[in-house]
Amino acid sequence: MLGFRMTITFTQIFPRLRAWLSLLLLLSIATLLSFLLNRYVSFTSQAMIFVLVVTIAAYQLDRVQSVVCAVLSVLLLNFFFVPPTWTFHVEQPEHLIALGTMLIVALTINQLATRLKLETVLAHLNEQRARQLQELAIRVAVTESVADIRHLGQQAFNRAFDDRSLLALTGDDFNSKTLGAASQQQIDGLRYCMKEAQVLGAGSLRWGELNDWYIPIGKAGQIIGAVLIQAAPRDDTDGLEHAKAICSLLAQAFERLQLNTSMQTAQNEAQKQQLQSTFLAAISHDLRTPLAVMVGAASALQSQREKLAPDQQDRLLKNIVDEANYLTSVTENTLQLVRLSQAENSLRRDWESIEEIVGAILARIKQGNNETRIQVTLGKDLPLMRLDPVLIAQLLSNLLDNALKYSDDMVELDVCVQHETQPASLQVAIKDRGPGIPDSEHDSIFIAYSRLAQHDQANQRSAGLGLAVCRAIAQAHDGNLVVKNRDGGGSCFLLSLPIPALPNFNPELATNIL
Repeated sequence: MLGFRMTITFTQIFPRLRAWLSLLLLLSIATLLSFLLNRYVSFTSQAMIFVLVVTIAAYQLDRVQSVVCAVLSVLLLNFFFVPPTWTFHVEQPEHLIALGTMLIVALTINQLATRLKLETVLAHLNEQRARQLQELAIRVAVTESVADIRHLGQQAFNRAFDDRSLLALTGDDFNSKTLGAASQQQIDGLRYCMKEAQVLGAGSLRWGELNDWYIPIGKAGQIIGAVLIQAAPRDDTDGLEHAKAICSLLAQAFERLQLNTSMQTAQNEAQKQQLQSTFLAAISHDLRTPLAVMVGAASALQSQREKLAPDQQDRLLKNIVDEANYLTSVTENTLQLVRLSQAENSLRRDWESIEEIVGAILARIKQGNNETRIQVTLGKDLPLMRLDPVLIAQLLSNLLDNALKYSDDMVELDVCVQHETQPASLQVAIKDRGPGIPDSEHDSIFIAYSRLAQHDQANQRSAGLGLAVCRAIAQAHDGNLVVKNRDGGGSCFLLSLPIPALPNFNPELATNIL
């Protein structure tokens, strides 16, 4: 411990000792040079040598050392070079005036150099503070959490005030370990600063006798927190303004975060209201129209069955079945869209084989005699996917049904692993040779209850829900669904799903399960 203290003391003393040695060296050089030139130059020239030394000392040494250099220069010049030499006595008045003028000039140079060094230091400090504020503004502008903003703010204060700061928010527990470095008086100061929304502490109008600064973050009525700057200088107005600027940036970041949260909540509520409105519109149109057809056909069969030919009865029964199937599809898609749009939606994910899901879909389509129009290409070594098999099956069924509905040619279903993306993804492409989709409507077709005009002209009835549900299912699985036009006509719907990492195999757990 003694050696450690001696090391610290020597480290602190050595720079000062080196400065005084530099001072003695400068004076020695000036004196020696004046002795060498004594026969060749006048007293005025010798005085200029010492003035030069004073100027160098003023820029290289601190204020006390440069003042000592100025006084010693006058004394050395008087002692060695002013008649009578080797004494401090001055016989001629002009020499006395010269020595006095030299002392005044030396002290003036010292004062100007000291002020210039101080202004240089302040300019450098202000530049650092401006750069720090710029960096902080850029970083908090892209931060999306309270914890990250608080961390950036604490870093900024520690950097500006040498780890003498403590940032607290209104929701903090002031008795927790978070504020363990602060005394009870400082904790009370933080609380009062938040309550009054005013700057407190050293050099301020309130609690000016304290040695710390207490600066609020936010404005009256919207206080978010406060910061404590310990051991703050009373006359450091620039430092206080810098701390206020950091607090202002943090307050803006917190307010932006709150505004984003409010906007997101409002958007979610607006989407919910819009969904409810469109759902009611669907009930009033897409559900009421087929119900009217079903009621009309059923009434005709009930009241005029004996008057209708068998083929007419079969046509009415077919209309009832078709309209019932349409109602079932619209109802399932609408309810599924409502479920997926809810923030609290939770998928029933499990490890599934995409091959088995495709096989189940083809088995269902086989009942409609359309399986022969589907060409399936499955890649090798397809991974297991963690997904909701019912929803993925509904997504692929909707896309295949649409492709079969709008195209009379072969429909291609390709499944492969895309390694070019990071992370790797499973891609399912469904390609048809139908009429295609205009480029301007590649996004709008995925909006609920939107219909293509060309499909309406082709007498293909649609509620405009299938593709909206498909994209919602893809996004719920952290994937995406897009459409592209094919060369030669037709469309290609491309589903991309991220491939999850397989869980680590635990032999002991497997043994216990067995």
